[in-house]
Amino acid sequence: MAGYRNRGLMPTRRTALTLMGAGALAAGGMTLARAATGDDEVLTEAKVLRDPDVPVAGNPDGNISIIEWSDYNCPYCRKLEPELRQVVQDDGKVRLVLKDWPILGSVSVAAARIALAAKYQDKYHKAHDAMMGVSSRLTESRINELLASVGVDMDRLKGDLTAHAKDIDAILKRNNEQAEAFGFNGTPSFIVGKYRVPGVLSMNEFEQVIADARKAKMN
Repeated sequence: MAGYRNRGLMPTRRTALTLMGAGALAAGGMTLARAATGDDEVLTEAKVLRDPDVPVAGNPDGNISIIEWSDYNCPYCRKLEPELRQVVQDDGKVRLVLKDWPILGSVSVAAARIALAAKYQDKYHKAHDAMMGVSSRLTESRINELLASVGVDMDRLKGDLTAHAKDIDAILKRNNEQAEAFGFNGTPSFIVGKYRVPGVLSMNEFEQVIADARKAKMN
């Protein structure tokens, strides 16, 4: 799988589903994980689910959260995107937290930084959808074309990239530390409620794990 760094292997759906069960997060368990490089807690519920700087799609007041770590140059992320959005839309009560995790090279990093810069003009979701909606590998010139085509002010974007560089890089650092602390090896990877889902699921499987996550929340 192109989105899986180091390993070169994508978990099968059966493996992913097994990992969901085995990787269920105990209540409050998020507060126990720490970054390998320091003592700061990186998996608190507030930092993973409620980071105010990380964009949210779906229902912001939903009763269950899906946290997605993705890379704009990951073909599996792109393939999954419309199905995941359909599941979120059909459910109506899911918060979809979008964690940019650029692990596939310098263009991926540029794409993630540009998307996060676009949020300063309320265009993150347009930028995200435009880059996820292509079928070929992105280049920086193609990224600029795509964003301009959906109404992003490119001159302002350049200014925001410079003015907010530290904040953008801090978001990407937090996203990366969280993904590594969860033990994810590549994109796409998910937390659904209390379940760790490292890999691609079908629409039916997403619907099932959302239902399971709601049941776990009630227990």
